[in-house]
Amino acid sequence: MKTEDPLVRDARREAGATIAIWAGTVAVTVGSCAWFAYGRRPETLTFVLGFPDWVFWGVLAPWAASTLLTVGFAVFTMKDGELGDERDPC
Repeated sequence: MKTEDPLVRDARREAGATIAIWAGTVAVTVGSCAWFAYGRRPETLTFVLGFPDWVFWGVLAPWAASTLLTVGFAVFTMKDGELGDERDPC
């Protein structure tokens, strides 16, 4: 049986982590917006930094956290793989 190339293995791991971060953020966004925004009485609406509270906590906060998590993953976890020796183009 042929073993998987380390570059492919790393790419699968990195893609899986990225998809997991994205899916988690989407789940939090859809869930919290559905829970806190629909069927709400207008007089209970409050604002955080000029945004309705459900938009700030349901959209802005999760996606900002996702962005920071993704940047941290890219900077501290992802790595360049060894591609081998460079060949002479001639």
